[in-house]
Amino acid sequence: MARFDTSFDATSVEPTTAYELLPAGKYRAQIVESEMRVTKNGMGQFLWLMLDILEGEHKGRKIFDQLNLVNPNPTTVEIAQRTFSAICHATGRMHVSDSEDLHLIPMTIQVKIRPPKNGYGESNAIAYLPPERGSAPATRPLRSAPDPAGSSVPPKMASAPWNKKG
Repeated sequence: MARFDTSFDATSVEPTTAYELLPAGKYRAQIVESEMRVTKNGMGQFLWLMLDILEGEHKGRKIFDQLNLVNPNPTTVEIAQRTFSAICHATGRMHVSDSEDLHLIPMTIQVKIRPPKNGYGESNAIAYLPPERGSAPATRPLRSAPDPAGSSVPPKMASAPWNKKG
């Protein structure tokens, strides 16, 4: 039994609703959050991404992806790196040292419905599409850090955490 200090009034709080998949189709979206996370078994790391849908009926909806960039299975890593490359091409950022370099850049994604697997229900799958021919991807300026003299310099290109030996 769990006794509360005060009475909870469920009429004053909006209840959670069932998660609904984003329908299959093409969407304009942008990455708004990202972070490296450790896999459940502790044997690898994945880049977790949260994207916002920017236009249309589903504007404001969130969709999530994860790229297994550190994994004992080389095929898994290759798939993740190819997806990461597709994101870079979709955003126009060919060299990144921080996942934040990919934030807030509109791109086109293809959403599909993945069938149930391993006891889980249907889920969304994302493909990152290159910009259409003749149009450059929308980009934002690279982040920069002020130097001691007060001017801006481009950030140093450090190795990505998944490429560091250690």
